[in-house]
Amino acid sequence: MFARQAFRAAQPLRTQTRRYATEPSSGGSNTLLYAGAAALLAGGGYYYYSQGDNAAKVKGAAKDAEAKAKDAVAAGKAKLEGISAKSAFKGGDQGFISLKLESVEDVNHNTKKLRFALPENDQVSGLVIASAILTKFKGPDMDKPAIRPYTPVSDEDEKGFLDLLVKKYPNGPMSTHLHEMQPGQSLDFKGPIPKYPWTPNKHIHVALIAGGTGITPMYQVVRTIFNNPDDKTKVTLVFANVKEEDILLKKEFDDLENTYPQRFRAFYVLDNPPKGWKGGKGFVSKELLKTVLPEPKEENIKVFVCGPPGMYKAISGVKKSPSDQGELDGSILEQLGYSKDQVYKF
Repeated sequence: MFARQAFRAAQPLRTQTRRYATEPSSGGSNTLLYAGAAALLAGGGYYYYSQGDNAAKVKGAAKDAEAKAKDAVAAGKAKLEGISAKSAFKGGDQGFISLKLESVEDVNHNTKKLRFALPENDQVSGLVIASAILTKFKGPDMDKPAIRPYTPVSDEDEKGFLDLLVKKYPNGPMSTHLHEMQPGQSLDFKGPIPKYPWTPNKHIHVALIAGGTGITPMYQVVRTIFNNPDDKTKVTLVFANVKEEDILLKKEFDDLENTYPQRFRAFYVLDNPPKGWKGGKGFVSKELLKTVLPEPKEENIKVFVCGPPGMYKAISGVKKSPSDQGELDGSILEQLGYSKDQVYKF
């Protein structure tokens, strides 16, 4: 319903405002590393040679030393590059891996949180910020497998599991399958799929405009910012849904707003609000965004957008492909003066 309807103007939000509360290793040369490790680990080779042992022993000792040296170099390089040997998802040429469903939690009338166990208890997912993973499923009556991206809502450094927040869509083969899964069954995963590379304080202020389950990559960015005490980025969230019960992760966002009133603000818009609703009504509008978002002339800001196709078209212009963000195409953000470089579409 959300994706099919036009984004009509929201009612004036006189109480909405963009103001916040008052603000109170080094790496070395692989060549040198290899040479040093080889010299150290191959020391026993000289002993065999000086004792007059045959060439086979000398050769064997040298090979053993070389193998150990290469292992040492690989371990050192991985450490220097921040690569975790305990990451379940390593990207690159790694194919799909099968993960077992551990538990299922009903979140609301059409959304579930599913916890999948990683292959080892001490493993982490290996996802970077921001990134997603692919899921794959092929039913007996399907000509081709369904492959869909999801952004986990669990912390990237959680060991032994990852959590998906999945909304069931009519005629959605993957979401339907996930909602029908029982603990003990398995699903194929692959990743990570890189999105927007985040580093602390990359932007002074970020605005997140989300609809429905488009909130999950936004939550990944928000969680990363506020989990890092050195990251001082301000965050404004605009989250649109049909009904109040459709607002996912609201408790988590409420906690952030109460904990960081100087840096985090959340604004909710409902198409069918309940009686007495004090938030936005209707759909995300130009008036609302002009009121609550950081102004385009502000220094070093970024606007992220994620939601159904209708939202992209109205708010930011459509995303053409994973490698082509597309133009703003007369969208609300373009009308408000934002440039293509200031907007990222998940």
